[in-house]
Amino acid sequence: MYKRHLNQVNLLDEPEMFGGIKLSKENQWVKLAKMIPWGKLEEKYAEQFSDKTGNPACSFRMALGSLIIKEKYQFSDEATVEHITMNPYLQYFIGLRQYTSAEPFNACQMTRFRQRITPEMLSEVNDIVIGRPKAEEKKKDDHQDGDGTGTDAGPAEESSSDGTEEKNKGTLILDATCAPQNIRFPTDTALLNEARENSEQIIDELHAAGYTDGKKPRTYREKAHKQYNSYSKDRKKNAKKTRKCIRQQLGYLVRNLSRISEIMQAHPQCMKDVRKWLRERLPILMIVCEQQKEMYESKMHRIADRIVSLSQWWVRPIVRGKQKAETEFGAKVEMSDIDGYLRIEEIHWDAFNESTTLIDSVEKYRKAYGHYPERVLADKIFRTRDNLRYCKLHGIHLNGPKLGKPAQDPAQRRAELKQEWLESGERGDIERRFGIGKRCYSLGLIMAKLKVTSETTIHLSVLVLNLQKRLRLLLAFFREWLSFCKWKVCYADLAA
Repeated sequence: MYKRHLNQVNLLDEPEMFGGIKLSKENQWVKLAKMIPWGKLEEKYAEQFSDKTGNPACSFRMALGSLIIKEKYQFSDEATVEHITMNPYLQYFIGLRQYTSAEPFNACQMTRFRQRITPEMLSEVNDIVIGRPKAEEKKKDDHQDGDGTGTDAGPAEESSSDGTEEKNKGTLILDATCAPQNIRFPTDTALLNEARENSEQIIDELHAAGYTDGKKPRTYREKAHKQYNSYSKDRKKNAKKTRKCIRQQLGYLVRNLSRISEIMQAHPQCMKDVRKWLRERLPILMIVCEQQKEMYESKMHRIADRIVSLSQWWVRPIVRGKQKAETEFGAKVEMSDIDGYLRIEEIHWDAFNESTTLIDSVEKYRKAYGHYPERVLADKIFRTRDNLRYCKLHGIHLNGPKLGKPAQDPAQRRAELKQEWLESGERGDIERRFGIGKRCYSLGLIMAKLKVTSETTIHLSVLVLNLQKRLRLLLAFFREWLSFCKWKVCYADLAA
C-alpha cells in the first residue's frame, strides 16, 4: 500500500518539530532538497503499489533521498541508515516530519529502493535538475507563441513563429565510457569450474527429490576439484596446462549437463523442485558450455556474446584499448555534456560503436530545445562520413580536421590548428566529468548485482554529479552576492 506524502511541513519554518534543533538554511542538504522535484514523479512511483492492501510503503522522497545520500558519501546500505539516524539534516532531506533516534527504515529496503526507482525515473529527474525541457513542454510553448490556432509546423520544419528558420545554438559534447561491473576477473578455467559445481548442485537436488530412480549419477566431483586446484595453485601456468585444464573441466560439465537433460526428458516437471536461482542458472550453463566448447575446438579466444560471469550473465567484455585496462567488463555508457551537465544517451551491455549514436543524440537535442546545436564536439571515432554529411546538411560544426588536403595558406592552416586545439581542450570537460564520476562516485565500480539496479546506480552517479555542480554554482552565486553587498556598504560609508 502507498500513501501520498506531498506538502511536507517546512522544518525551517518550524524548528521545534526537530526537538529544538534549528536547521541552517545554508546547509548543503537543505539546498539540495529544494533542487529535486520530489512531487513530480511520486505518482509514477506510487503506481507500483496497491492503494488498499499491504503495509504502507516508504515515500518516493525517502527512497530517492536515501539513494542519493548513499551515492554522495559512498556508504554501504547499513552505514547509510546509520548516518541518517544520527543526522537531522539527512532526515530532513528524506522527508521526515520530525527528528527521531529510531531507524526510519531497515537497511534491507535499500535494495527495494534501487529496484522500484527505475532508470527512466532517474533520467527524468536529471533532466529537470539540469533544466532540459521536455518535448511536450516545448511544443506547448510553440503553440502559445504562435497565432493561437493550435497548429504545429511538424518536426521537419525548424522555424520560429515568424516563419524564419531558427538558428543553431549551443554546444553538444559527446563521448562514451565503460562502467566496470564488480565481477571476478574472468578466466575460462574458473568459469568452467564454477559451471561444473553448479551443475553438480542441480544433480544433487534432483536426486534428493527422487527423480534419479534411487541411483545418483556419477559426477567425479572430487577428481575434478582436485584437478582444478592443482592447476590454480600452479605458479607457472602455460598454454599447454591451461588447455588441459579446460579440456578436463569441459568434459565434466558436458557429462553433468547430459545427465540433467536425461532426467528432464524422463520427468518434465522435475525442475520445479530445484531452487529458483539454480533453475535460472541452467540455461546459462548450457550457453557457457557451448561457447567454451566452440572456442576450445577452434583454438580461438573470441566468440560473439561471450558470457564472462555466471551470476551476472548479461555483462560483456568491452574492448577499450586503455593503458590501464585494455578490456573492461561492464556497461558501455554514452553521455552528452551540455553546459557542464551530463546526460545519459545510451546504456548497452554489448559493445557498440558510439559513432552510430551521434545523429540520434543530435535529434534528441533538437527535440528538447527546438533547434540544432551550433557545434558538436566529439572524439575522432565520431567523424564518419555519414556523421559529417549529416552535420553539413544541418549547418552543425563537428570538431576535427577537415577532409581532404590541408590548407595551403600558412595563416589559414595555423588558424585551423589553433581551433582544433581549443576545441580539443573544450571537449576534455566531459572526460573530467567522467573522472570525477569514477573517482568520487560509483561509475568506477558498479557494486549492484542485478541488471536493473546496476543501471539505476549508473543514473544515480550522473544525477549526484549534476546536483553537486548546481550546488557549487549556487554557492558561488551567493558568495558574489555577499561580496557585492559588502562592497556596496563600504562605498556608502565612504560616500557618507
